[in-house]
Amino acid sequence: MKGKRYPKEYKDQLIKEALEIGNVVQVAKRNEINVKTLYRWISESNHKAWQNTKSDAKKMGVYVPSHQEFKQLEKENDKLKKILGEKDLEIAV
Repeated sequence: MKGKRYPKEYKDQLIKEALEIGNVVQVAKRNEINVKTLYRWISESNHKAWQNTKSDAKKMGVYVPSHQEFKQLEKENDKLKKILGEKDLEIAV
C-alpha cells in the first residue's frame, strides 16, 4: 500500500503552522494526517535547513521536554519542595 503524496507547499504550510502554535498533534489532527508524518516532515525540514545554512548563522532552538520528561520533572520538583519545606520547619523549631 502506497502512502499519499503531498505538495511541498502544503508540507511547508503545515510545518510552519505546527511550529508557530507549538502543537504538532493538533495540527496533524486538524488536517487529517498522521502525527508521525508531520513530525518526520519537521525533522526533514530542519535537517535540510541546517545543512544549507552558514555555520555562523546557526542558532540553538528552544528545548521543549517530552510529556514523560515533563512528568518526571514535576515529580522531582514536588519532591524537592517537600524536602525544602521540611528543612524550613526544622530550622524554625
